[in-house]
Amino acid sequence: METLVKRIIIDVKKGDQEAFAELVELYKDKVYQISYRMVGNVHEAQDIAQEAFLRAYMNIDTYDLDRKFSTWLFRIVTNLSIDRLRKKKPDFYLDQEVDGTEGLTLASQIAATDELPEDQVITYELQDWIQGEILNLPPKYRSAIILKYIEDLSLKEISEILDLPIATVKTRIHRGREALRKRLSNV
Repeated sequence: METLVKRIIIDVKKGDQEAFAELVELYKDKVYQISYRMVGNVHEAQDIAQEAFLRAYMNIDTYDLDRKFSTWLFRIVTNLSIDRLRKKKPDFYLDQEVDGTEGLTLASQIAATDELPEDQVITYELQDWIQGEILNLPPKYRSAIILKYIEDLSLKEISEILDLPIATVKTRIHRGREALRKRLSNV
């Protein structure tokens, strides 16, 4: 995979825009997943993913072929997500809870075309609850938890993405995991 990616990057550096489209196709899902897990909003995650690919394309000449491309790209996504969280202002979203109600969102007021089976609803609610608890973690723990457990990256890769020593990454993962354990203990 890495040799294929390096070949594509060499083509991109030569000015082949179609080659960059191949890179986008290879990494679009992972980039979106990271951004979504960080910001918790579909639209913002899509914006961040698009911005990440744009920045990667604009700065492809600074990419070092001796390093993993995915690590470089995931670092861009993580940094953009953290920047977005820092600048986040209250906004209107369909998944926002309606004031004065418990668990009622604006999206739930839109007529559904299909009804989900009960087990899918339970799974969705559990995933949504866990994602909500992850979103309540401080960004420094959240990014470490997402990269380790959701994106299944190694400590070395996380260290490179976050530009931190491995020991610091381990500490953040541990503290984030402990914070999640406390929050999820009432299940």
